[in-house]
Amino acid sequence: MEKNHADQFYIDGLLANNSKVISQIYTKFADKVKRYVVANSGDEDDAGDIFQECLIDLYNQAKYKGLKLSCPFEAFFMMVCKRKWLNELKKRAVIPVTKSEDDLLNISEDVFRQADELEEQQRQSSLYLMMFQKLSERCREIITLALSDEHQEKIAEQLGVSYGYLRKKKSECLASLIQMIKTEEHKNHG
Repeated sequence: MEKNHADQFYIDGLLANNSKVISQIYTKFADKVKRYVVANSGDEDDAGDIFQECLIDLYNQAKYKGLKLSCPFEAFFMMVCKRKWLNELKKRAVIPVTKSEDDLLNISEDVFRQADELEEQQRQSSLYLMMFQKLSERCREIITLALSDEHQEKIAEQLGVSYGYLRKKKSECLASLIQMIKTEEHKNHG
């Protein structure tokens, strides 16, 4: 059996909601994601969104698919972020980004497969959907809109709130959602 990469502790830490590991991820990689997004037609807010969404993707991937790293965490995480951002740019119909493909070539195939499964599995998770229904109507509205193709500024306008408030609220709502999923699973396994 293939041995896990030493960086697996990042994934395990994310799964255990270990604040030390999570803040380490922020410290080490947030700037890299920001530089990449800003260099490719995005801004700092976009970078923050992509970073957060990718962390949630990884959490779900670890939770429901037993994600095991076979390469360094940084390579995997950056790839997931880049893919997400490329998809975002495609949605926004910004000129296709070409330069990112080169630096993805040295990552093993199964990592690509894992990255592809990420978004898929998030939609399938019945527990995710079940807990989502339990959120307040406002949270459901914010998460649904935030994960839609609409630009975040437009969403804030639609909801009649400031962009800053929307971002903060989205974080809070996603955090409650993850917390509820964890609690529910704990009950099921306890």
